[in-house]
Amino acid sequence: MFLAVATMSQYETGSVLVVDERGQLLGIVTERDYTRKVLLQNRTSRTAAVTEIMTPAVNVTPDTTVEEAMRLMTERRVRHLPVVDAAGAVTGLLSIGDLVKWVISEQEGQIQQLEQLIAGTYRG
Repeated sequence: MFLAVATMSQYETGSVLVVDERGQLLGIVTERDYTRKVLLQNRTSRTAAVTEIMTPAVNVTPDTTVEEAMRLMTERRVRHLPVVDAAGAVTGLLSIGDLVKWVISEQEGQIQQLEQLIAGTYRG
């Protein structure tokens, strides 16, 4: 567990993925997991195993839509979704921030198109 916390600190991130020796996703360890399952239970980082405190990962594929990903995050109350390919190998990690940025970007594009349409300058 100590290595997981050190890795989160080094990379200034709130989570790390747990994979097996074949690269298959096992779960995710978040700062929340650490707080609830180590600190609040009077355990130590040096003795707690990552597999004891990790959360089984809810994952998506590269074909998952933004809307589906947001629905999953909301339903499962998670902030990160690993992206895995057909073979089960991790290809990325989506955060709630990534999805919010995408939605905002899409909305800004739609607003621009509507403004151009109203002004008569739309070339879509």
